[in-house]
Amino acid sequence: MSNDEDYGDLVGIRQRRVKVIAWVVIAALIITGGGATVFALLVQR
Repeated sequence: MSNDEDYGDLVGIRQRRVKVIAWVVIAALIITGGGATVFALLVQR
């Protein structure tokens, strides 16, 4: 039984890590996408 509880803890930790990585990737895409948009607007003028 203790093995099942330990496995449950590992699953929770893994899910939390996946969520953090997903948010970091989303933020990076937004930042780089926004940066590219600003750069395009500056170059266009």
